[in-house]
Amino acid sequence: MSFNPARYFVILAMLIAALAGATGRAAAFEVVTIPEGINAVNLGAAIDVLPGEEGRVQISTAPGEDGIIRRIEVISITEGANPNWAVFALRNESDVQIERLLVAPYFRLPGSGVFHPDLGAGRITALTPSHGLRPERVPDSEADVFDIVIDPGATVTLVAELTSETLPELYLWEPDAYRDYINSFTLFRGTVLGISSLAAVFLTIMFVVKGRGVFPATALLAWAVLAYLLIDFGIFGPLLGVSNAEIQPFRAAAEAALATTLFGFLFIYLNLHRWHFRFTHMALGLSAIFLALFVYAFFNPALAAGIARTSLALIGLMGLFLILLLSIRGYDRAVLLVPTWVIYLAWLVYAWMVVSGQVSNDIAQSAVSGGLVLIVMLLGFTAVQHAFSDGQVSIGALSEVERRALAMTGSGDFVFDWNIDRDRVNVSEELALRLGERKGALRGAIKRWLDRVHPEDRDRFRTALDTLIELKRGKVNSDIRIAGFDGSYRAFRMRVKPVLGGDNQVNRIVGTLSDVTDERAARDRLLHDAIHDSLTGLPNRQLFLDRLERALLRSREFNEVKPAVFLIDLDKFTDIDERIGHMAADSLLLAVSRRLSRLLRPLDTLARISGDQFAVVLLSEQSASKIADVAEQMRKALRNPFNFGDSDMTLTASIGITIYDNKPVDAEDVLRDAELAMHYAKRHGGDRIEAFRAATRSIAVYAQALEDDLKDALERRDLQLLYQPIVDIQNSNRIVAAEALMRWNHPDRGQVSPNAFIPLAERTGQIEKLGRLAFEEAAEQARQWTTSMKLPEEFYISVNLSAAQLTSETLLNDMRTLVAQNKSVARHMKLEITESQVMGNPEHAVYMLEAFKALGLGLALDDFGTGYSSLSYLHRFPFDTIKLPAPFVQIRDDSGISHTQIPIIGSVVTLARELDLSLVAEGVETEDEIARLKSLNCRYAQGFAFGAAMSGAELQRRLQAQIGG
Repeated sequence: MSFNPARYFVILAMLIAALAGATGRAAAFEVVTIPEGINAVNLGAAIDVLPGEEGRVQISTAPGEDGIIRRIEVISITEGANPNWAVFALRNESDVQIERLLVAPYFRLPGSGVFHPDLGAGRITALTPSHGLRPERVPDSEADVFDIVIDPGATVTLVAELTSETLPELYLWEPDAYRDYINSFTLFRGTVLGISSLAAVFLTIMFVVKGRGVFPATALLAWAVLAYLLIDFGIFGPLLGVSNAEIQPFRAAAEAALATTLFGFLFIYLNLHRWHFRFTHMALGLSAIFLALFVYAFFNPALAAGIARTSLALIGLMGLFLILLLSIRGYDRAVLLVPTWVIYLAWLVYAWMVVSGQVSNDIAQSAVSGGLVLIVMLLGFTAVQHAFSDGQVSIGALSEVERRALAMTGSGDFVFDWNIDRDRVNVSEELALRLGERKGALRGAIKRWLDRVHPEDRDRFRTALDTLIELKRGKVNSDIRIAGFDGSYRAFRMRVKPVLGGDNQVNRIVGTLSDVTDERAARDRLLHDAIHDSLTGLPNRQLFLDRLERALLRSREFNEVKPAVFLIDLDKFTDIDERIGHMAADSLLLAVSRRLSRLLRPLDTLARISGDQFAVVLLSEQSASKIADVAEQMRKALRNPFNFGDSDMTLTASIGITIYDNKPVDAEDVLRDAELAMHYAKRHGGDRIEAFRAATRSIAVYAQALEDDLKDALERRDLQLLYQPIVDIQNSNRIVAAEALMRWNHPDRGQVSPNAFIPLAERTGQIEKLGRLAFEEAAEQARQWTTSMKLPEEFYISVNLSAAQLTSETLLNDMRTLVAQNKSVARHMKLEITESQVMGNPEHAVYMLEAFKALGLGLALDDFGTGYSSLSYLHRFPFDTIKLPAPFVQIRDDSGISHTQIPIIGSVVTLARELDLSLVAEGVETEDEIARLKSLNCRYAQGFAFGAAMSGAELQRRLQAQIGG
């Protein structure tokens, strides 16, 4: 290889240039002359920050007294680290040795930034001088402090190994001045911490004492401020042993806590959840975000702190909008908060100026902290002021008049005030609105009031007021009816008493009026339903017997009018009911009641005493021939065809008649004589009229014997409970339930039909014993099955309740006792109630059914769709199952409505699914019916297609086979 002088010259020139450039950069920093008489010098402008190279830095020092620039190399004291380095030079031009403190604060709020703030950290790891002894570190909780000593006339270049990438601030302090500076803030910080602690404790105690929701919200804000101050004042780290490098997440978390608690205070204090439910959703969402921000502060403190500072500003603006909006609407809480929120907004502006560096003096950071404590104190005072001026706290300070006015407003009653001397009535304006009148329409003379009172109540109302004036004492508590603007009457309960004047005379009558229209309507409806048939509105058996007893009493006392009693039983009406359905059958019964009513006069009474039986007390006719003519007219009226759909339907009836002969018998005996005559007519083919004769006593003997036998059978428990399976037709006809059916096999008379002994039990008052026996045996059977095999959780046994049982006062106690005895099987039991039973007395039914449901019993609505109020009342009653009756399931062409049955079934299936109710189709007998129900998505069914009613042992074998399979 040949020697090339030009090439080596170029390389040498480059090396010299690089060395000169490096030397020039290192020596370009400004030498700071230590001034005399100045306590602190900001060295920020004189610092040159250099990157390190493999944990070391080489620099050229500032020229000394002799003008010589020296090269030094400083190595990091942290093994394996490659820190940045800060280089600066100090000169002592005096003739004495100077001692100074070099101070690098860990955290400074001024200039820290908003969106990605500097949250403080250790600044200087080590400090190396160009010559002389290494400066000693002075312990300090808020800054890196080094004690440096510079000889007279010396120039020292100092190299600081940085903990962070930059060195935001560096000060040169005179030692005594620095100590005085620190001590000057000690009193301020102690005062601020004491006030903040006191506020937090006080608000916490207020919450414990008063229990108001605004106090914990304010207390949490106060505790958050206290935590922020402990961190800002450098107390938190030493207190918990947290180093400076670890303090950043806690500072960010404290700022996030400030935003979270301030938002919570604003939401709770203004009761925003009461204004709109969307505010609650918004609050929950923001609370979740703030909670996540609090956690995120320990992963990315700078970003979390930036979000928290931005959130404080947004809360301020949002709060201003809400407070002004609610203040305009007159909301007193918002009005009280206006001054404090204005101060908070001013604090926000000042805090922004500080963190952005526009304000950067020594007291800026302390001013922000003090302002924060001031805001918490004002918010606490606002909360306390509102709490102690609220009606909940201050009601005891109200005057007696004010307290009574509040009580009147809360009760919803209306004031009545009659000034007798001026003859002027004053009432609450709300009463005029209730009656549909304009304000002031009810004021005036008492005569105008009397004209508004119902004619039947007017004399009683006038007499009551006159009595108060005359006696000068007492009070009136009476119901009156007052006419409204449209002429309709509303019922009010008046409670008034007289007020005596100075002359010991009554000069006013004052009191209240309470609207009891709905209460009276409900009471009248209950009274009416108790003694009237719910379908036809006719008197029921109880009212009929009462009227008959009164007629018998008048006949015995005056011997003038002898009542004749008719008992009318529709022939084969059960078959008609099954063929056309319950709803259509009810329509026929209504038509029957109308036809019979038209044949009677006002003195007479027509009643419906059972399903297809009507009874008449005839007082308008006395001769036997006239009585017979009325009975014949009734028979013929019922034979006239009833228009039903596209066809006509003819009914016949068996009518029994008895005429009272003044013998001392009661109404029950007279009705029984008419019933015997009716049975005699029915035994001879029906559609005829029979009068009571002595020969019919044999029928009475038979009936009495059957009654006695039933009583004995109940005592001996000779009646047998059979079970008809309910299957899941969408799942291979698996048995999922069973309906319990009572059967009576008489030792002499053979199988007695339920249609015979159940009505007999109702008439003789033995239905409660019969129902209790059925439920006890069904519950016992369920208990045996649960212990002998793994009974499916959803399996249940349904037991029918009669109308008499549902209205019984002892039924509920009996059920409670039975359930208490068999708690484990209550979930396998279900009570079946027909729609007509429920609608007979809806208010009582709701009470009973809810009580049954509370005991854990299931409830099934039987014969769904056969009444007039199924849909309107279905939501009122706690049923979990509805049963579709056989007429809807067994589609027959001769019914006249076959083309509507399939859509009806489909609608009921959809309704049950939407209401989360189980649907059971009853009376399923053929495969076609099963296929039709499957296509309509009906799931459960029962009927002879799946088996007749069977014994408990037989059903158990089928269940065991099913479980085993």
